[in-house]
Amino acid sequence: MEVKMKMKRFLATFALIALTLAAAFSKPKNKLYVYNWCYYTPMEVIKEFEEKFDCKVYLSYYESNEEMFSKFMCGATGYDIVVPSQDYASIMIKLGMLDKLDHSKIPNMKYINPDLQKKIDYDPNLDYGIPYYFGAAGISVNKKKVKDYPRDWSIFEKTELKGRMTMMDDMREVMGAALVHLGYDVNSVDEKQLEEARQLVGKKWKPNLAKFDAGSFGKAFATGDFLVCHGYVEVVAGELEPDEIADTLDFFIPEEGGASYMDSLCIMKDAPHKELAHAFINFIQEPRNYAKFLDYFQFPNYVNTEADKFRTTKPLYDAKAMENCTLKNDLGENLEKFNEYWEKVRFVD
Repeated sequence: MEVKMKMKRFLATFALIALTLAAAFSKPKNKLYVYNWCYYTPMEVIKEFEEKFDCKVYLSYYESNEEMFSKFMCGATGYDIVVPSQDYASIMIKLGMLDKLDHSKIPNMKYINPDLQKKIDYDPNLDYGIPYYFGAAGISVNKKKVKDYPRDWSIFEKTELKGRMTMMDDMREVMGAALVHLGYDVNSVDEKQLEEARQLVGKKWKPNLAKFDAGSFGKAFATGDFLVCHGYVEVVAGELEPDEIADTLDFFIPEEGGASYMDSLCIMKDAPHKELAHAFINFIQEPRNYAKFLDYFQFPNYVNTEADKFRTTKPLYDAKAMENCTLKNDLGENLEKFNEYWEKVRFVD
C-alpha cells in the first residue's frame, strides 16, 4: 500500500510538473502593450500578428487625445505603442516622450503616400511616427429630402433647413471650416481672420443649426430628424442599413477643403519592447494587413499606396476628397486665443 501511495504521489507530481512545463512552453514568449483609440484596432490583424511573432498583444483604449496625454503626464509607464493625433504627436515630440524610430526595421514605410508625408510638417521625415490613418469630417445630406443644395460649407446658410442641421461641437472643426470658406488657413490665429470666422459661424450658420453635436447626430440622421450633419461619415453610416446608405446618404467634403486629422503609430521613449513595437508598425503597413484595417471601417485610403489592391469593401467616400484638407496643428499658446472666439460663438452670438 505504501509503495502504491508513493507511486501515485510521484505520478501526480510528475503530471503537475509536465502540465506546468507545457503551459510555460505554450505561453507567448513576447508581449506588446498598445494604447489606441476605442474601436480602432481590427482584432483579425492583431491575432495574425500574435501568431506570426509568437506574442501577446495587450490593448488598452482611450476616447480622446486629452485622456491619453493626461495619463502619460501623470506618470503612466509600460506602454510600447501609442497612436496620437497630429497636434498631440507634435507636443509629445517636443516633450521628448516619443522614441526616434529605426527606419531600417520598418521597410513597409515605403508604402506611405508621399502626398500625405508632405502634409506632416511637424515630423517631415517620419522620425517619430508612421501614419495610421488620415481622415476628415465632411457633410452628410439626406438626399431624399433635401434637393438643390451647394456642396460646400455655405449649405449651413440655407434658412429653409433651419432646425434640421447640425455641426460638430468642436471648435477646431467648425472654426476651421469657416476659415477655409473665407479663404484662410485652418490653423490661422490672425485675430482679424478669427473674428471674420466667428461672425460667419455665429451670424450665418449657427441660427440655422439645431445644435452643435459631436455624438448623437448619426442616430438623428438615421431617424430623419436631422437632414444635414457635419461630422465623420462612418458615424452616420453606422446607423444606416446598406440599402439606406445608397438611397439616402450623400456625403461630401467641400472642394474648398477643411480640417483633417492624422493618427500615427508611435513608440514611447520608455517602451519595454521596442523591437517588437517596430515589428508591429511594419506589420500594420504591410498592404494586405492595412487593407483589412480599411475594410473593417470602410475607410478611404490616403495612407498606404498599395493597400487598395487587396481591399474587399468599397470606401464610403473617395480619398481624393481629402487632398485639399489641412491637418489641425498644435497651436501652442495661441490655442487660448482660438478658444476665446469659439466661446463667443457658443455663448454670445
